[in-house]
Amino acid sequence: MLANIFGSVCTIDLKIDTEEGRKFSFLRRDKKSDKCPVFSDGEDINGVAIISLKPGKKIEHYGIKLELIGQINMLNDKSNSYDFFAISKDLEPSGLLMESKQFKWKFSSVDKPHESYFGANVQLRYFIRLNIIKGYSGNIQKEIDFIVQNICIPPEINNTIKMEVGIEDCLHIEFEYDKSKYHLKDVVVGKVYFLLVRIKIKHMELDIIKMETTGVGKNYNTETETISKYEIMDGSPTKSECIPVRLYLNAFDLTPTYKNIQNKFSVKYYINLIIVDEDERRYFKKQEIFLWRKKLG
Repeated sequence: MLANIFGSVCTIDLKIDTEEGRKFSFLRRDKKSDKCPVFSDGEDINGVAIISLKPGKKIEHYGIKLELIGQINMLNDKSNSYDFFAISKDLEPSGLLMESKQFKWKFSSVDKPHESYFGANVQLRYFIRLNIIKGYSGNIQKEIDFIVQNICIPPEINNTIKMEVGIEDCLHIEFEYDKSKYHLKDVVVGKVYFLLVRIKIKHMELDIIKMETTGVGKNYNTETETISKYEIMDGSPTKSECIPVRLYLNAFDLTPTYKNIQNKFSVKYYINLIIVDEDERRYFKKQEIFLWRKKLG
């Protein structure tokens, strides 16, 4: 009903101004959606809203507002959305709109602490909403999304990862990675040492695993996704052999680590070293890593 009223009375065009050189990115991971402009924390956002009345039409309203909203949506529960951030501007007081109007708007130095995120079960989005308040007859709204990506300061402490994996009298390996915190275009560099090998190994691989957790209590849910499988050794090694590791993160679809965002969700990443023997038995060791964004894009 609202769509019919909206279409028969007016059309709304909502635009965000983008200067030359502004980055754009896909709104969703499937890259089938439109590209949206990318902003960072503290940047101004400005644009224009155009309300075009159909000939001979008018709109009685209780005010026209523009809102900038940061919202977390649980995709498996459409009714469960949470606005963690919202600011609004009054564009027009209540009255009668008799002709088409254009409104230029600006939100200055906007705090945008969390990056946009589009996952398996949760979505963190930022958008501009134009709201023509109609009272009991229902509001007329138009929304346009933008994306937030934030540059992080390089971590002061970035320890190496060193661990051992052992099966009594069968296999004993040590492996190390050069650090535990990586930017999204970084390279994982490491080594795997075989101290004892008494099983026939078929191959060894390094996986990147993403773990998305949402909700609490009965609504707690974990979604695990293997982002990449990278074979680093084919065939059985000999005792004292050292296998180098070099994995370029830029080749994969990764996001920064999200730690308990608004008590709604977290996203963690792990490096999983997997050894498969000739009987298809699998031995693995998983280690959490922290991912951060070095530059926009």
